[in-house]
Amino acid sequence: MNISQYISVDAGIQHGKPCIKGTRIPVHIILEALATGMSVQDILREYSPVSREAIQACIFYAAMLADERELLTA
Repeated sequence: MNISQYISVDAGIQHGKPCIKGTRIPVHIILEALATGMSVQDILREYSPVSREAIQACIFYAAMLADERELLTA
């Protein structure tokens, strides 16, 4: 998965935290929502600019961090 299609890091947005591309929604918000039991459908309703693929990219990003890899931005 090419997560840079869905996640971006910009020092001028959310203090450089990884966000859903084209939004100010940090990746950690989506991950926390999943961790607290929100379904993908709930997240799609609550955060309308977020796509199913972006949610999958957030999960993949978390897996990369757990494996100590970093997000490469274009």
